[in-house]
Order: sequence, then C-alpha cells, then structure tokens
Amino acid sequence: MEEQASTARTALKYGILTSVVFMIYTTIVNVSGLAQNNILAFLSYLILIVGIILGMKEFRITNKGFMGYGEGLGLGSLLSGIFGFFSSMFTMFYTKFIDPTIITRTLEKARADAEAKGMDDAQIDKLMEVSQKMSSPGIMFAAGVFGFLFIGFIFSLIIAAVLRREKPVFE
Repeated sequence: MEEQASTARTALKYGILTSVVFMIYTTIVNVSGLAQNNILAFLSYLILIVGIILGMKEFRITNKGFMGYGEGLGLGSLLSGIFGFFSSMFTMFYTKFIDPTIITRTLEKARADAEAKGMDDAQIDKLMEVSQKMSSPGIMFAAGVFGFLFIGFIFSLIIAAVLRREKPVFE
C-alpha cells in the first residue's frame, strides 16, 4: 500500500528542522555578541524561507510531482506556526536560563538609539515603558509565534505560487 503525502507530516518535519537550525544560528549570534546587528536578525527570515521551500519541494516529490496552491499555502503556514512555536520556546528558555541579560542589553540599545535620534526624555521614558511591557515572557512568546506565523504566511503565498504544480484534470 502506498503512503499518502501529508502536508501536516511534512510541515512538522521541516518546522522542527528549521527551528533547530534557527536555534543554532541564534545561539551563535548571541554568543558572538552580534545579537544587536539588524542585518543578522533578518537572516532568521531567510532560514524560514529556506525551510518553507525545502518542505514544499519534498511534499511535491512525495505527492508524485504535484502540489496545489492551497496545499503549498497550508503546508507553509503550518510549518511557520510550528517554527514560531519552537523558536519562541527556545527564545524564552535562552532569555530565562542561558543569558538573562540579553533583554536588558536590548532595552539599553533601544534607549541609546532613541537618544541618538534626538528624542526628548519624556518620549524616551514612554518608549522604555512600552518596551519593558512588550518584553514580558507571555507577550514575547505570543509575538514570536504569531509574528512568524504571519510572515511565514506571506512567504508561503509567494513560494506556493512559484512551486505549485497542479494535477491534470483528466488524468
């Protein structure tokens, strides 16, 4: 009996693999002291894009060379949600147990950036107040999951359109 191609199984596999790559990458960036580099922060999106592409390609191969647009979009979105969940869990673990000072350093950099932009003290204080509320564990976790889910959905819209290969109607 042939095994059916499953978008959920493929999304789980590649969601976890992509999360592991992200965790290794994040650890290297944080340990090397480059966590504040915005260019390196955007590479996490590249990791997600590569994971979505590889997942869709594998699904298409296991599905006899075909993948509908909806299947690709669903696979990419589910993969992104899984990626967001595991990545957020790792971020929470990292900031709680491995490097608890990372949030403080990030807030200090935000203050320095605001001062460099010429913001007055009242604006900076308000910014810091909001930033501290946003750096609470629950909000950080939810923002990570939904942020990666949203951006992954956008990436999946594009990638699924490029990689789709519909089954012929009369075959």
